[in-house]
Amino acid sequence: MVRVPFRAAADRVRHRLSQLVRPASRSRTAAPQASRATDRTGATAPGGPKAPRPAVPGDLAAPARSPWLRALGMLAVVVLGAWLGLLAVGSIRTPVGPMDTNMTLRPSLTGGSKINVAPLGALELDSHIAPLRLDVDVDRLDPERSQALVDQPERFSGLEDEVTRDVAAGTKELAVRSCVAVISGATALGLVVYRRPRRALAAGGLALTLLAASGVSAYATWNPKSVLEPKFSGLLSSAPSLVGDARSIVTEFDMYQQELARLVTNVTKLYDATSTLPVYQPDPGTIRALHVSDIHLNPAAWHIIASLVEQYEIDVIIDSGDTMDHGSAAENGFLDPIRDLGAPYVWVRGNHDSTVTQDYLEKFRNVRVLDDGKAVNVGGLRIAGTGDASFTPDRTGPGGNKAAAQLEGARLATALRDQERAGTPVDIAVAHDPNTARATDGTVPLVLSGHLHRRINEQLKLGTRLKVEGSTGGGGLRAVQNEKPEKVHASVLYLDRSTRRLQAWDEITLGGLGLTTAEVSRHLPEENLKKDSPGSPSSSPSPTGSGTRPTPSP
Repeated sequence: MVRVPFRAAADRVRHRLSQLVRPASRSRTAAPQASRATDRTGATAPGGPKAPRPAVPGDLAAPARSPWLRALGMLAVVVLGAWLGLLAVGSIRTPVGPMDTNMTLRPSLTGGSKINVAPLGALELDSHIAPLRLDVDVDRLDPERSQALVDQPERFSGLEDEVTRDVAAGTKELAVRSCVAVISGATALGLVVYRRPRRALAAGGLALTLLAASGVSAYATWNPKSVLEPKFSGLLSSAPSLVGDARSIVTEFDMYQQELARLVTNVTKLYDATSTLPVYQPDPGTIRALHVSDIHLNPAAWHIIASLVEQYEIDVIIDSGDTMDHGSAAENGFLDPIRDLGAPYVWVRGNHDSTVTQDYLEKFRNVRVLDDGKAVNVGGLRIAGTGDASFTPDRTGPGGNKAAAQLEGARLATALRDQERAGTPVDIAVAHDPNTARATDGTVPLVLSGHLHRRINEQLKLGTRLKVEGSTGGGGLRAVQNEKPEKVHASVLYLDRSTRRLQAWDEITLGGLGLTTAEVSRHLPEENLKKDSPGSPSSSPSPTGSGTRPTPSP
């Protein structure tokens, strides 16, 4: 009859629904389904039971996989989804005292906390044992909050409580954000993998359970004394020798509080000073070289140099040495920002730089390391130079050997004469020690040096102009502890594009780490003053916003 096929089809649909709702009761419903599929005479209806069909992926009627494999698959989905969720939204930006920080939870086999202070390095603490690590990235020192501490020194007594409250508030917000992140990540990945809301929600719930268990483990193993035994990396590896270890800070807190107040004051004012640099419209008819020297491991110098390169459209940066403090391999990471300064970088070794430093810099694509009179063409100029004859990283020792410096200068002068005879005359020579630079008189139009931490502009007897730059690092990182820190010096040199002779230079002076002034002054060589009127030099550009008239050099 016609009704028999429809009745059989309806029976099959009900059978499938019963399996989806109650898969465990298949054995109990099999007999009634079979009886309905036969007629009263015992014959099998056209829609009756057939031979077992092949298993279909995702069908509950298919043979079940091993429970262990299912559990491992679910665990993999939960861990991967939770990790992806933390990467996407599991971080917060929060203030901690005078600093702006980013706090993030990351999967880890060892736990602990890591505080990244770019570009100085990192500080690792064994703060807890859990499969999660707390990463804190210190972005910057907020000038307003730092200045408030400076203006109200009494607030330093409550700084510890303020930092504790900030960390607690940030941790709570991070915990909520992390819960949302792991649940969302695990649930979304579970939905993609299983395509069933029930299993996806189960993955999200399991992720939350794992996060809660990790939080309980971290709380139970929390070690507040870990701050007394930190692990330093990068430039911070020398931090205990510079500012004292945490134990001495605890025992001499009053002294440390005063040092911290001065350090915060000076760093804050340095950044205020760099923000006041004037806007400049360079003349395309000149080659613009930026002369820097004696950075001495001060990371703020890179911010200043990058700002000058952008504003003055610098063609080449010339560093006359003492970029480092000790020349150790641990300091090498400090040099990495050179790659991103936006201009070729010419460098010679100072007495605080080592051959280890030199070898590291030679690997940079935009750096030209000069030594033993080597000459290169860069930025439209031919530049030659030599490294310092002495290596004296200990500041308590002698500042160098004058006789050795003069001998090195004689070698450099010979190399410059060889270049002249070969038809490739050098436009600028570079040496760290002025004693080395003076020995090149008569072999090159312009020689640059540093070392003295003060500016000197001198026309030597045989016609070579000697320019000694001050400290672009304001005396270095240690200067933040001085009562009267040094000023920050750099110079922009303007050279004629056809003759490659010096036409003018701007001396840029920031008020060091203790003042907030920024000054740009124009200087002209004496021979240019004879050709042009002092008020309107025709061959050199003029700065805008500096308010400084061209002044002859001494």
